[in-house]
Amino acid sequence: MTPEYDVGVVGGDGGGTSFDASEFWWLWLVVGIAWIAVALVVLQFDQASVKTIGLIVGLMFLSAGVQQLALALVADSLRWLWIAFGLLYLVCGVICLVHPEETFQGFADILGFLFLVVGLWWTIRAFLTRELDPLWWVGLTGGILLMVMAFWTSGQFFLQRAYTLLVFAGIWALMQGITDIMRAFQVRAIHRSV
Repeated sequence: MTPEYDVGVVGGDGGGTSFDASEFWWLWLVVGIAWIAVALVVLQFDQASVKTIGLIVGLMFLSAGVQQLALALVADSLRWLWIAFGLLYLVCGVICLVHPEETFQGFADILGFLFLVVGLWWTIRAFLTRELDPLWWVGLTGGILLMVMAFWTSGQFFLQRAYTLLVFAGIWALMQGITDIMRAFQVRAIHRSV
């Protein structure tokens, strides 16, 4: 089913107009392609500067935060949870952009905690969207794998964690991109059926 939202007319007689959110299916496609482009850039770095990696990770967090806040607008339940994780991602993104050099080193130091937070959210989101999304298990699988990686990376040396951070950033962007592209075509099919 396509969600329809009542948007009040500004300056009008107080009546509303109907808004079909599925008309914007292409936004998921654009965002998905952007995520995959980021993944390709991150995964191909060989001699990249630490500052560049910190900036890319910061932009990834900002993008994820904006996306979570946008999804909070259309969430049927637990809207506060979408907002909380969206704000958390935004705060992480701002910190990354303010201190990109320290971001890389700091992320490598707290990589296990980052994996745990993102994995926990992916797992929660999978269960929240289970009834609406036939691909909910992809998020659940990714969330569980990230939580396993959280415990694995916490015991590694700094240099190994730094390389793991690069791989994580690339895989995170790639999984997010694939999920968004698949979601775009699901929403497009819903839009055509209406």
